Amino acid sequence: MAFERTRGAYQRTMMAWVRTGTSLITFGFTAYKFFQLEISGKIPLIKVSLIGAREFEFILICIGIILLLLGMFEHRRDMRAMQKEYPDMPWSATNLIAYLMAALGGLALISVIYRF
Repeated sequence: MAFERTRGAYQRTMMAWVRTGTSLITFGFTAYKFFQLEISGKIPLIKVSLIGAREFEFILICIGIILLLLGMFEHRRDMRAMQKEYPDMPWSATNLIAYLMAALGGLALISVIYRF
């Protein structure tokens, strides 16, 4: 039973990483699209600050992707350590979910860079 509880704890931790990274990516992309729609059709604003809306959203998406990557590496390390003790441990799908979310985050990052 200790094995199952530990494995479940690793799964929950990985899903927390995915939830946090995905939240940052979606908030950054949504804010970017909001400001893109808000500014379109108006006179371009003069940039008076060091970091504008586009740069802020770029930073949020990058942080979200970095969080997902850190979570994936940590989860993989923990699962490999458990597999050494329990070789017939079931496969974990949470890393696959994190890979998919990181790929979607990469697409969001590309759309911010090329202003789609």
